[in-house]
Amino acid sequence: MCDSESEKPLAESVSHSHGVIKHDISGLDANARYLAGEEGIRRTAVGFIGYSAAEPGDRVLIAVDSQYDHRIPEAIARALRDLNGAKADIIVVDVGSDREFGDLDEIEVIMRRKSYRLDPRRYEGVFWVEDLAVKNGYNMLIHGRGGGHAADRRIGNYEFIPWQTEEQFTAPSTTFPRELHALINRKSWDPIWSRGQGGTVHLTDPEGTDVTYTLWPEYFERQGTPFKEAPNWGHLMAHPLPPLVNQADATGVFAGTTSHFGRPFPTMRLNIDGGRLESVHGGGSYGSAWNDMLDETRNLQYPCFPREGLFWLWEVAIGTNPKIRRPQGIHLQSSGGSEWERRRSGVIHIGLGTSWRSEFEDWAADRSMLYGHLHVHLLFPTLDVTTKAGEVIRVIEDGHLTALDNPEVRALAGKFGDPDELLKEDWIPEIPGITKEGRYEDYSRDPVPYVYSV
Repeated sequence: MCDSESEKPLAESVSHSHGVIKHDISGLDANARYLAGEEGIRRTAVGFIGYSAAEPGDRVLIAVDSQYDHRIPEAIARALRDLNGAKADIIVVDVGSDREFGDLDEIEVIMRRKSYRLDPRRYEGVFWVEDLAVKNGYNMLIHGRGGGHAADRRIGNYEFIPWQTEEQFTAPSTTFPRELHALINRKSWDPIWSRGQGGTVHLTDPEGTDVTYTLWPEYFERQGTPFKEAPNWGHLMAHPLPPLVNQADATGVFAGTTSHFGRPFPTMRLNIDGGRLESVHGGGSYGSAWNDMLDETRNLQYPCFPREGLFWLWEVAIGTNPKIRRPQGIHLQSSGGSEWERRRSGVIHIGLGTSWRSEFEDWAADRSMLYGHLHVHLLFPTLDVTTKAGEVIRVIEDGHLTALDNPEVRALAGKFGDPDELLKEDWIPEIPGITKEGRYEDYSRDPVPYVYSV
């Protein structure tokens, strides 16, 4: 560790979390011990994280940045030593002092023209840390908040550490029963994978989203992507990943006011035609900057897309954990920002551009072409799958994942507690005109005071 606070005995360490002084570490240790005994499934940046693959004598490297609550990696290291018999080292990557999110942080974090290996994208994992783990023979690397399915394959056991704050780490979402969460994922995934082939998806949201696209059979025949029979746990892919087929046909409008890593913005509308972003309206500085990049790349051909342009729709990702809450201090980078909310059941985040660390990003970097993908969150989506036979299956209704009402899910929840309480969403966004009194137009012009009031 590289701050003076870590030199104190942990039981005496004081953490300042958004102005609140906290001393208790019992919840941190309890949740770390839970994770030490749970299986981690690679490429589950939002869902199933666990460190049970660490065995006696294994060397584990835990790497976080300087805006994490340092007690979290320390609790995980203790659990791995005490329960798994592993040896755990911790390093801290300095990303500067904590600060408020800016309007363009989403773009600055994600979009690149040179290789992410030379210009690391915060949150996905830092390449030199991965290189360090490989060169020094670590058996497991715990690093990064999330990222692509193509994260460093040189590392046999590579797991994420998405919790930046005590609030996130000690929340019920961290220890939500794995067996129950798995069933929720499977029940939500079944209409898409088992019944959706050749059908269509219709996605709406009261903030203005209305988009339809086809689940082309060719996507179901491919191997090696997260769009496959096994759910992409906690990050269910309602649209296949690149490369996109020639007949990609998503058409309509996406609208929202939050992304992953920036300040909330005035309602932004993304007009999609034939799978490709055609225009951006609203969104304040974020929307204006996105429009500039749209113009820059409109006539560029990327190998993963059927026609010119960078901003093609592929990510329509469904969160599945009902116990996720929007973090306190959401205006600060140390909170994780709006990225955290995408994990809540029924919330969808859409992404347009290249997929993380794919071969297509390497291709673009070699040519100094802009790459990356940008997000908009849909907080109250309704998602219907219409099968090839004409049956309509509702996967999400007004931001509520319908699998939470499934009789099998409720019966299994009874094994762990009160189903009504266990399956209830702990956080519902408060937006005037949608979930609380007031006018959406007022919120739409400037959502910052409403979002930051948490």
